[in-house]
Amino acid sequence: MNSTLLAVLVAAVVAGLGGLLVPRLIARIPEVEPDEAAPDHPGGEGDGTVDATPPAREPEPPPEPFADIAALPGLALWAVVASVVAGVLVGLGVGWTWGLVMWVPLVPVGVALALVDWRTRLLPTYVVRPTGFALVALALLGWGVTQDTAALERSLIGGLVALAFYFMCFFIYPRGLGFGDVRLAGALGVALGWLRWGEWLVGLYSGLLLGGIIGGVLAVLKVVERKGVPFGPFMLLGALVGLLSGAAVWSGLVTG
Repeated sequence: MNSTLLAVLVAAVVAGLGGLLVPRLIARIPEVEPDEAAPDHPGGEGDGTVDATPPAREPEPPPEPFADIAALPGLALWAVVASVVAGVLVGLGVGWTWGLVMWVPLVPVGVALALVDWRTRLLPTYVVRPTGFALVALALLGWGVTQDTAALERSLIGGLVALAFYFMCFFIYPRGLGFGDVRLAGALGVALGWLRWGEWLVGLYSGLLLGGIIGGVLAVLKVVERKGVPFGPFMLLGALVGLLSGAAVWSGLVTG
């Protein structure tokens, strides 16, 4: 069997099984205090938004409880379908390499984060922080298995640079970017960096681009609330874009 096809099948099955656990994962997230939900709360869990209007003057209502999100009808089926689709893309993008070990577990976690962020504008530390640590651990384990020192260096440097860049953006304009986005950027930087610099660069830049363009259009068309749309789902989608097209884009940039 072709190794890429094998990677696609394994990624789709494992990610799909992980999708079944998305409701349980969301249900286990501790509820946050109202002040911690604010995007500009230092160390909080708030997610920034793509601004469409000036900041609201009235206090915002509390976010939707995580338990209510976990109990949404049909969530498990929806999560499985989304995870399988993303798993197929991951298999196509990384092939039968150690990158598959790092990216497949990230798929159902990303599905859960995207849904939670979309409905609450929160990227819970309860999920994001362990995800980042797990990816670092998998990168170290991958180095032990493959002895690919260059990949480990890219992974660790990529995570640190992404974390630092997003923290700088958060520091400059906290209402446009939440601290939850900063943590997620670090985790995605580790996963993308393990692949190649092209995937890392395109994956992170695509998240910014998609968030700005699509998020802005949705806000203008009033498809979402006027205050803006969460940024986390676009960061995750951008990471997939980088995974699939980063090598080609980087090759084009380098070779001209």
